[in-house]
Amino acid sequence: MSAGHTRNTRAMAASPRCGAGTREGHACRAPAMRGKLRCRMHGGAPGSGAPWRNRNAQKHGAFTRERIAERRAIRELLDDAEKLLREMAADSQRDPTG
Repeated sequence: MSAGHTRNTRAMAASPRCGAGTREGHACRAPAMRGKLRCRMHGGAPGSGAPWRNRNAQKHGAFTRERIAERRAIRELLDDAEKLLREMAADSQRDPTG
C-alpha cells in the first residue's frame, strides 16, 4: 500500500455483528451475513444449520422415569436369576445324588 492511501473501513466497522457467544463467553465479533443475525461460522451462511424437523435433534428418552424404572426392574430380575443359579449350583455340589 502506498503511504498516502488511507483505508476506508467505516462501512465494515458499522456493519452489524454476529450475536453468537464464544467459548470464552464474549460476543462473536465477526460481521453478520446480510439479512441475518449470525456470521457465516455461526449459522448465517446459506444451507448451514440443522434442517427443519431434524430427527437427529430429537430426544431419545433413555433417561425418562419409565425407562429408568424399566432398567431397574430388569436389573432386579437378573440379580434374582443370578442368585437362584448360585443356590442351585451350591445345592448340586452338596447333594452328589442329584
